[in-house]
Amino acid sequence: EPPGMTSSDVVVRVRRKLGSGAKVGHAGTLDPEASGVLPLMIGRAARLFDYLVEKEKTYVAQLKPGYATDTQDAHGAIVSGGGARATRAQLEAVLPRFIGDIAQIPPMYSALKVNGKKLYELAREGKTVERKARPVCFYEIEILEMKLPLVRFSVTCSKGTYIRTLCHDIGQKLGCGACMEELTRTASGEYRWEDSITLDQVQKEMEEGILEQRILSVSEVLKAYPQIRCNKFGDRLLLNGNALPDTMTETQSKKGWVRMCTSEGVFLGIYEWDNKKHRYQPQKMFL
Repeated sequence: EPPGMTSSDVVVRVRRKLGSGAKVGHAGTLDPEASGVLPLMIGRAARLFDYLVEKEKTYVAQLKPGYATDTQDAHGAIVSGGGARATRAQLEAVLPRFIGDIAQIPPMYSALKVNGKKLYELAREGKTVERKARPVCFYEIEILEMKLPLVRFSVTCSKGTYIRTLCHDIGQKLGCGACMEELTRTASGEYRWEDSITLDQVQKEMEEGILEQRILSVSEVLKAYPQIRCNKFGDRLLLNGNALPDTMTETQSKKGWVRMCTSEGVFLGIYEWDNKKHRYQPQKMFL
């Protein structure tokens, strides 16, 4: 996703390129001013949302200590801070406090809804409402470069995390305030920057007839889960999205989620082993 576009804008643009009737979704919203990796799901793969959005994300952010803003990024109005600079020693002392499981209060300038209204709509009306802190996790935070007053750092975190808010909270710990200057998502789960293509490349590769080579099958995206095959007696149950006893599968993995395939190896759905009922229960079908 390029800066200046919402994730929905990207979906609409790709849908138009693919033609009317194409079903397209994305796995994890990026702020309009941010850029980076945005996995897209096409056709029946749109049902993968629940599986892909849960993945951890990696970002490179640019922190600007000295001022806090109402939007928590450089585009907002300054609300506190006198321009004080932070030292590397101060940052190295503060950043470890954010690693691990923490509670993060979502920013007012976000698309989260309160009583049916988006927070950023309320913020534009000059209103501030109480937001509940949400559990998030920061797995790794590393300083990449310091060219004061700007600091570039990388962060790997759980879904639903606001990097703008992380920058704001770092500023509070520093005591001088801070906001986010730039943000790039370099990875979403196993999908990384270096393996991605731009929107312009999507158009070019469509014209050259090679875009399809970029598209991963649903089964390949879910390759972390064991693949199970029905026997010929289980095919009918699978095609109707029914539960499957282990006596109707050629292969077995009696724990967690599995990719359930027909006796001919055609992937049709995600199933989960139910140890109490001794059968595979359907979780999501891709008929």
